[in-house]
Amino acid sequence: MKNQILLMLAVVIFSACNDTTKYSPTNQPTLADYQVGEKWVWKYKGVTSEGEVRSDGKDTREIVSNDGVLGMTIGKDTIPVTEIVKPEESETPKYDWPLEVGKKWRYENNWTSQDGTTGSQSQDAEVVSYKEETVEAGTFMAYTIEYTGKTTNSRGYSADEKEVWLYAPATKNFIKLTQNQGDFLYVEELIEYSKPE
Repeated sequence: MKNQILLMLAVVIFSACNDTTKYSPTNQPTLADYQVGEKWVWKYKGVTSEGEVRSDGKDTREIVSNDGVLGMTIGKDTIPVTEIVKPEESETPKYDWPLEVGKKWRYENNWTSQDGTTGSQSQDAEVVSYKEETVEAGTFMAYTIEYTGKTTNSRGYSADEKEVWLYAPATKNFIKLTQNQGDFLYVEELIEYSKPE
């Protein structure tokens, strides 16, 4: 009888352990996953190692409908959701769908800022975990994705960089970003997420 109880206890413990680690890889969100009125608000702050605040504010995005076409407001712009969910045709994407723990890839990005400065990022990416993460907006199951590499620009700037993104499938977005770039630390955190019931 004692052995049966121990066996049952072992099965229960093993099952409980198994349930917390079981998950399916996460695919990229589709148009059908978004709804009018869905809203995200992040707070962000960027500070140099000397304590100089270079950015401090809030970023709000919301799903709206223009003549039946879903769009996401980003600042003063509205981007069609079809553009947001369009698969990225790149050998070096920001997110390599489907996301799953242990996945590794290379991310490269070339950009031009509003003042005409050009730059590039080259990073190695790895999904290191999938677990509960708590931010100001709440607690979500989230992937921790680490990006390590370098950022350079046409003005001679060059810095080693490490970014940690927490991506929560339930929000279809990142819930926290921590970026260390040379002597600059930037943190962006989701403080509100809501959608119509």
